[in-house]
Amino acid sequence: MSINRWTQQRRLIWEAIKDRTDHPTAEELYQGLRRDGARVSLATVYRTLRALAREGLLRELHGPGPDRFDPNTSPHYHFRCRVCGRIFDVEIPYKDELDQVELGPGFIVTSHAIVWEGICPACREKGRDAA
Repeated sequence: MSINRWTQQRRLIWEAIKDRTDHPTAEELYQGLRRDGARVSLATVYRTLRALAREGLLRELHGPGPDRFDPNTSPHYHFRCRVCGRIFDVEIPYKDELDQVELGPGFIVTSHAIVWEGICPACREKGRDAA
C-alpha cells in the first residue's frame, strides 16, 4: 500500500516506531501511543506492525517472550539480554557469504540471522546477572 494511502492510525504507528532503536514489542509501542494521547487499540497496533513487516518496512523479531519489531531493515545482527529481554543492534559487518553456505542435499539457504545472548550492561549494573 502506498504511504500516501495509509490510514491515520497506520501513519501514527509508523511515526511512533520508524526511528526507534530499542526493538519495541507491540504492547510497549501501544503504551507509548496511549501515554501520548493516541486513540488506538492494542489489536490495531499488532495488526499494523505485522502488516508493516509483511510490506518490508519493519523486521519482526521472534524469540523468547513477545515478538519485537525493528525499523532497521538493513542486514544486521542482534544481542538479546537473557535477563530483561531487550534486543540491541550489533555493529559488526554483515556476512553475506553466510547466505551461500551449503547445508546438504535438499536445503536452500535464503538468509541468515545471528543473535548473541547474554546480559546487557544495565542488568549487570543492577546486579541482575543470573541468567
